[in-house]
Amino acid sequence: MSEEKVKKKSFEIQRIYIKDASFEAPNTPSVFHLDWKPIVKFHLNTFFKKIEKNIFEIVLQIKIIVKIKESLIFLCDVDQAGIFFIADLNEKILNYYLYSYCPNILFPYARECISSLVSHASFPQMNLAPINFDAMYDNHMKFKKNSE
Repeated sequence: MSEEKVKKKSFEIQRIYIKDASFEAPNTPSVFHLDWKPIVKFHLNTFFKKIEKNIFEIVLQIKIIVKIKESLIFLCDVDQAGIFFIADLNEKILNYYLYSYCPNILFPYARECISSLVSHASFPQMNLAPINFDAMYDNHMKFKKNSE
């Protein structure tokens, strides 16, 4: 590949991986007989770390807590990560990539991991709905602008 083509490349996925995953179902098997009317709490967070010039690790953290009444049914944590080459972007567009574009790429991998963990634990299938990371990013930027 010529040096000129390398310079023009501004985005590349270098690696996608599970950084951390855990699943706990501390009250099994007694919870298997309960009527399945779960209360689901969903927590989402993203963060990034600059590894070196133009190389970023971006982590999408998803935590799901499922209870029936007061009984903890299961707790599922997944940190889905990726290493991305991102270059030649102004700060505004770089922030969009770090907080919206890349987490959007990572989400299907995290969703599949969560679905697999839940089904392997013998609980009803859990399919997370798509997340509009662009809208979340826009809301964050509006909030940030209004609080300044």
